[in-house]
Amino acid sequence: MSEITTRDAARDGSPRDAVRDSARDSAMSVAAISSERPESDDNVWTRRLVLFLRVMALLSILKGLYHWAQVTGFVGGEDEAFENQSMAWQAATVYFAVIELVAAVGLWLATPWGAVVWLTTVVSMAVIELMFPGIYGGSLIVVGVEAFMLAAYLALAWMAARERPP
Repeated sequence: MSEITTRDAARDGSPRDAVRDSARDSAMSVAAISSERPESDDNVWTRRLVLFLRVMALLSILKGLYHWAQVTGFVGGEDEAFENQSMAWQAATVYFAVIELVAAVGLWLATPWGAVVWLTTVVSMAVIELMFPGIYGGSLIVVGVEAFMLAAYLALAWMAARERPP
């Protein structure tokens, strides 16, 4: 009697069990065939937010690699070498070289800490450009772009939060 498995017991069961097992098997096979999730408009703003975060992640990677290229000397001439710059410029460049790449990882994964680190980089760059123009030149264009990205993130995050029930 111990050799009878649960499958054999189910096979010997009622016809209703066989119909239920057949329906479950066909539903599982249909689910396995369809690799795409059903498209619904329920999470449209959340998908847009994740797309925005991924684009910002790619930009953060580029910015971080640019800062590392400045540190290592891959960009700029001998007059613009890392060691010839002021201590404030060097500190800011190393800071952004590290934090931009950390933010990029978090943004790509769409984690809450990634957004926080990215927001820190955005605010830091705007503050350096506005309050300390001697470091990077005080470009208002950079501040405007950073402010636009921040506003876009806040708008998308707000719309995505409205999609989810409280």
